[in-house]
Amino acid sequence: MKRWGVAALVGVLAGAASLGVAVLLAGVAEWLGSAGGQPSPVIAVGGAFVDRSPAWLKDFAVATFGTNDKQALFVGMAVVLTALFAGLGVVAGRRRTAGLLGFAGVGAVGAAAVLTRPGARVLDALPTLVGTVFGLWVLTRLLGLRRRATDGGAFERRRFLMGSAGAAALAAATAAAGQGLGGRAGQVAASRAAVTVPEVTEPVAVPQGASIAVEGLTPFVVPNEQFYRIDTALAVPQMDTAGWKLRVHGMVEREVTIDWGDLTAKKMTQAMVTLTCVSNEVGGDLAGNAVWTGWPIRELLALAGPKPGADMVLSQSIDGFTAGTPLEVLTDDRNALLAIGMNGEPLPVEHGFPVRMVVPGLYGYVSATKWVVDLKVTRYADDLAYWTPRGWSPRGPIKTASRIDVPRSGDQVKAGRVAVAGVAWAQHRGIQAVEVQVDDGQWQQATLAAEPTVDAWRQWVLPWQASRGSHTITVRATDGTGKLQDSRVAPPAPDGATGWHTVTVTVS
Repeated sequence: MKRWGVAALVGVLAGAASLGVAVLLAGVAEWLGSAGGQPSPVIAVGGAFVDRSPAWLKDFAVATFGTNDKQALFVGMAVVLTALFAGLGVVAGRRRTAGLLGFAGVGAVGAAAVLTRPGARVLDALPTLVGTVFGLWVLTRLLGLRRRATDGGAFERRRFLMGSAGAAALAAATAAAGQGLGGRAGQVAASRAAVTVPEVTEPVAVPQGASIAVEGLTPFVVPNEQFYRIDTALAVPQMDTAGWKLRVHGMVEREVTIDWGDLTAKKMTQAMVTLTCVSNEVGGDLAGNAVWTGWPIRELLALAGPKPGADMVLSQSIDGFTAGTPLEVLTDDRNALLAIGMNGEPLPVEHGFPVRMVVPGLYGYVSATKWVVDLKVTRYADDLAYWTPRGWSPRGPIKTASRIDVPRSGDQVKAGRVAVAGVAWAQHRGIQAVEVQVDDGQWQQATLAAEPTVDAWRQWVLPWQASRGSHTITVRATDGTGKLQDSRVAPPAPDGATGWHTVTVTVS
């Protein structure tokens, strides 16, 4: 290997060792409960990047990677950091001082990112600083061994190889240990296991007619493990029931704070609600229907007493994410909930355990705050939520949408009777009709499944007598008010995608 290649490897190993030690110490801080915010520099830098990402980049990530957007970001960070540390190794191999200063600068950026996270304390930066100092030592040590290996014999080369292998092993071991300690995952898992979703007076019953038996059709109620996840949290926030509190303040007559005991003592209700991400493309799968158990938010707000002039509730997650929800939507008779249960189970941690918001009729970015800990009653003129400064509409009512689940675009089907089926939604308005068009033919009325609530999607099916050849199938829906789904093609930004979903299939 050429000298610059060896120097690049040394830089990567030093960077990996630095990050490994930082992640280990961050994990220890979280395990001890001494961390105020996010002490891991990897998560902090990633979170800072997400917070500062423009709307178009967020759209691109979701459209390209879907629910794997976070994994894609971590892969991208790994590639960038590898290239950065390799470059610093090359620089340090030629100009020691410049390389060391550059390495220290990367550590300073990581520490600064840690200190910008919600709830951060000064000591949260300590793992990153210690990791940086250790990385500088490893870099200096390996560069010295490399120089002696180049000038010396087999013994010096073996020392260099052993030192490099040791640095690599240390990086892997410390990072793995830090991940195991960090996040309080075990404690939160035990807390969740101890939760029993309470029975309600009027449980949601899913009538048999709400589901259509067509292979490949999305289930009417989506199992928890299959439910889509889109949020800004790179690391899933870990919060147990003992540490959860919710504060209601701002333009209210009385400030109110409740804890887990207060919440679970309330009379719970159930609601079947389809959630939809505003980033969902036409025909996309970023929508899901579930039965939620919780306490109506309107009852909590009634305790606080919103003052005249307030028109928005700014909800905040434990990790700093905020959503602005119209006050009237949280105080009317719809089932906007502080949810603690999902499909009869405690909320999954990735879906907001212990408590999240579920609001029918609004896209998630303005309503579905997970890990919720704060509600500020305010005005749209006074406060901005997370996505509003990034170009998204401040209110986000869900638009009428329909989707073909089967057959899928590109499928080959046999001539004869083929079931064309899918789902349609217009939360809090309901679906009145679904129509299907094959090629340029007449629009045909699909058969609709039962509609238990206007807040949930509706399945539909159309028997199609398929003839040989290539065919384009299009679907459109009419909501409960009689308004036809918008045919104009528009991207998700700034307030949700529009257009009719089409698939192209080959019949043989």
